[in-house]
Amino acid sequence: MDVLIVGTGPAGLMAAEVLASRGRKVILVDSKPSFGRKFLMAGKSGLNITNDQELGKFISRFGNDQKKLEPMLTSFGPEKVKKWTQALGQEIFIGSTGRVFPTTMKASPLLRLWLKRLLSLGVEFKMNYKLVDWHDSFVFDTPSGKKFLTPKTTILALGGASWPKLGSDGSWAKIFKTKKIKVNCFAPSNVGVRINWSKFMNQFHGIPVKNIQMFSDNLTTRGEALVTKEGLEGGGIYELSPALRRGAILKIDLFPDITSENLVIKLSRNRKKNSISNYLRKTLSLSGVRLALINEFIRPIPNSPQNLAYSLKNLCLNQQGAHSIDQAISTAGGVDFSELNEHLMILKRPQVFCVGEMLDWEAPTGGYLINACLATGYWVGKNA
Repeated sequence: MDVLIVGTGPAGLMAAEVLASRGRKVILVDSKPSFGRKFLMAGKSGLNITNDQELGKFISRFGNDQKKLEPMLTSFGPEKVKKWTQALGQEIFIGSTGRVFPTTMKASPLLRLWLKRLLSLGVEFKMNYKLVDWHDSFVFDTPSGKKFLTPKTTILALGGASWPKLGSDGSWAKIFKTKKIKVNCFAPSNVGVRINWSKFMNQFHGIPVKNIQMFSDNLTTRGEALVTKEGLEGGGIYELSPALRRGAILKIDLFPDITSENLVIKLSRNRKKNSISNYLRKTLSLSGVRLALINEFIRPIPNSPQNLAYSLKNLCLNQQGAHSIDQAISTAGGVDFSELNEHLMILKRPQVFCVGEMLDWEAPTGGYLINACLATGYWVGKNA
């Protein structure tokens, strides 16, 4: 056996495609009875495969991890992902925020075509193979008992720890630690924030707060946030995950397009006999969920225009931290890059490589996560 690939998410499948297209005999195994389960889940509300940005700007969205991933993202960035998708027979379109989707919007047509291509390249598939140990051979629990596989090259694409039902349960970390391979603790990423709302917010559950700027620690994002029974969700909140899970303060600017000075001018108008709520409604067109947030978190409401303007542009939310890993889209943590060479091969285990979310990096949603998984798979496929 030339190559064993364990895990059939985007990273594992891409590595298989690159190696098989170069004539290598590839066996793909997965712990579940079908392949690409998390890939299918990612496409449930629209498969966002990359983001249509200039490469440098795209890479910058990976924050502290951009240097780790720059070679891979340069090798297989947004332009190559778009061409690869089209080569599979899936036309694409670009949304208003730069997100790139197949025109079908679903993951299943793309996955079917991808698996068909892999079969045509001679890739062998084995399902219900759960990795349980690793010595000279890789040991799997299967329906027909334990199996021992000893390939020339192994690529591990075992995922993070945020989707245990789909196979990404992080259990492989225990095996790695017995081999003295450093694995950083998993933490929730792309996850909502917990807020204990008062009963007056019940009527706004499921309603988005639009056109706001959110910031926590040194992170800032522009977009919207969805009010839920348990707190706030949505892409804007997800981008702040690294700060929120550290317990940093979450603030919202309700008027990102108005300067503080202009807001003070508006708020300096005579209130007459209007209540503060009516005054804000008439002066700033505040109503609905936006006005509810003010009543929830700014009490008493300042009379001074300067203080009120500051509060509206720095609305401090009394949050209780990020949701747990089982409610996260992805995870931070995983195999430390110090354990790998530039080809993502484990230094202590020659010809064993790691790809995808099992590596210690994180990225926002919006096409960045899937693109990076594809890119690490492509990179290892080229270099293995």
